[in-house]
Amino acid sequence: MKVNGKHYRTIWMEGSSVFMIEQNLLPFEFRIFESKGYSETCEAIRTMIVRGAGAIGAAAGFAMAQAFIEFQNDESRIQNAKHQINATRPTARNLFYASERVYKAGIQLGIQAAVNEAQAVADENVADSREIARFGEALIKDDCRILTHCNAGWLGFVDYGSALAPVYLAHEKGKKIFVYADETRPRSQGARLTAWELYNEQIPHRIIPDNAGAWLMSQGKVDLIIVGADRIAANGDVANKIGTLEKAIVAKEFGIPFYVAAPSSTFDLNCTSGNDITIEERSEDEILYQTGITRDGQKEEILVCNPGSPAFNPAFDVTPAKYITGIITEKGIILPKFSNIINLNSKI
Repeated sequence: MKVNGKHYRTIWMEGSSVFMIEQNLLPFEFRIFESKGYSETCEAIRTMIVRGAGAIGAAAGFAMAQAFIEFQNDESRIQNAKHQINATRPTARNLFYASERVYKAGIQLGIQAAVNEAQAVADENVADSREIARFGEALIKDDCRILTHCNAGWLGFVDYGSALAPVYLAHEKGKKIFVYADETRPRSQGARLTAWELYNEQIPHRIIPDNAGAWLMSQGKVDLIIVGADRIAANGDVANKIGTLEKAIVAKEFGIPFYVAAPSSTFDLNCTSGNDITIEERSEDEILYQTGITRDGQKEEILVCNPGSPAFNPAFDVTPAKYITGIITEKGIILPKFSNIINLNSKI
């Protein structure tokens, strides 16, 4: 994606440093964050400087490569670094997929192999996103009104995205489309990131409260829903940003197609069902406090809830396969009942 006329990837590596767009500052400020070591990259993943399934995977791969550079041939310290990387975001499958690939390459063939493998993971993420766009775009008709949840666009991947990738391609092809972007509390990735991307691409859209989707669907104002995924179980159950389950249930009630877009690296065949997926619980401060800018342009964090009341903050929920119309992957669209998930993954 281009920002101010220049093309950027969400995350990339130069030498021993990893560079990434500081997503916590968007949409108010565009800044590149430099991580000079694997522990800094771990912290960037944990604090959501970089976020989104694909981008987290790339960050984990680059962090693993940084550990090889930092610790050379000290296998014990490299393995410890891998454990630290894997502990940053427990729900995101792409993180574990990338760290394992880079770790194996480095252990078998050395430091440069680890760096090369990390780059390959990032490049494959971009290629997969483009294929997801190609398959998903065919689902989007002219004058389509699309609802999406959270951010599974360019910022959530190394480039192009998953859920928004078909939207971008449809727009490039001249189709008339309109996107409803859920605000996605508590971190408001829809209002801050998805809306920023859509505005940047000049795609007609509106930010809506998370709890407005059901009413819009009941009024016949949504034609298609596309969301991303952080982990997909072997039976087709999908973990995604909290609130996805509600949208899927309502879509089923009103007969609206509900698609998940994700690369095959997001599938976890070791998870028999969604019951096996670890759901990350994040700090209650994400609910209790909000950060924004005042009318005179000053950044400010304020308490928006009752002082002293505690909060519960699960970052994801699990949508059972029965509510999902299909999963858009780089290898094609998996159809209902998900009988072909095993066949899809056997080709990986």
